[in-house]
Amino acid sequence: MLRPRAPLFLARSVYRRRRLRDAARMLPLLGVFLLLIPLLWGTPDGKGAGAMVVYVFAIWAMLIGLAAYLAPGLARPESDAETRIDPVLPKPEGEDAV
Repeated sequence: MLRPRAPLFLARSVYRRRRLRDAARMLPLLGVFLLLIPLLWGTPDGKGAGAMVVYVFAIWAMLIGLAAYLAPGLARPESDAETRIDPVLPKPEGEDAV
């Protein structure tokens, strides 16, 4: 009889690092979306251009802040944290229990 397969789990640090990389990949897309919003405002007589400029620079500053917040987590070395934890398979001989 076949044993049911147990799911493979990632270590918590690996999972968080991957989500951090996903967030860093989404940051440019968020920036493009937010910077295109002023095109929808559409002021025909040119009024409100100052508000658009303030908005664009506020979004620009926010994107820089988010990138600075994400950067330290992305700068950590990968090391051997990319190992998977498989509860079904026994540990190889010679490894200490954690």
